[in-house]
Amino acid sequence: MIKIEFFHDVICSFCFPMSARMRRIAKNYSNIEINHRSFALGWEAEDFIRNFGSREAVKREVLSHWAHANKNDDEHRFNIEGMRQTDFNFPISKPGLKTAKAAGLIGGDSIYWDVFDRIQNKLFVENKNIEDIAVLEEAVKETSISFADWKAQFKNDETEKAVLADLQLAQAYGVNSAPTLVINQKYAIAGAQSQEEIEKLLDRISKDEGIPLNKLQTLQTDNTGGSCSIVDGKWKCD
Repeated sequence: MIKIEFFHDVICSFCFPMSARMRRIAKNYSNIEINHRSFALGWEAEDFIRNFGSREAVKREVLSHWAHANKNDDEHRFNIEGMRQTDFNFPISKPGLKTAKAAGLIGGDSIYWDVFDRIQNKLFVENKNIEDIAVLEEAVKETSISFADWKAQFKNDETEKAVLADLQLAQAYGVNSAPTLVINQKYAIAGAQSQEEIEKLLDRISKDEGIPLNKLQTLQTDNTGGSCSIVDGKWKCD
């Protein structure tokens, strides 16, 4: 069994096409297990202010990243102009990550994934504010999870602690960008790589007898996929 830890953030533009690719890959292989991990590009408002100078400056910068992510997306689903016309500040990571984690704690990785994807669709396609609890609840209701159970879990302190544990795990691995795949606690594939490239690397790993290492071995590829990271206190998406 190849175990993949998928580090992604609800506000990460390149995570949107990557999630769709990983769903297709999951259907193609019977010997992989995907575990979803939180990664926060902007956990709280203070992070945005520190990185961009103000909350208001975030959207203008991030929309330029969306253009690149839309080219990366196989279906080109991003509604960039729609987002430009909205009157709310670009949302932080925390509420959406907690929403998905609450679902995962109840229903496992499958329902986490469903809720995560619905949240991202709200932002990137429907241009809704996923910092707004009403929008997040709307996303949850579009999945099969019991809303009452989710609501109770969302309010449970255990949920935020579980998200923070993921963030600590990312630091321990040395994961500093999203999306990133950590495979068998040994390899890291960073960026929204093409499905063909990901499958090629998975095939390589499946043939490798591999001894677990404490430090990840980063796989270099000929094609650098898009990702978002924080470099010297600034967002960098390419």
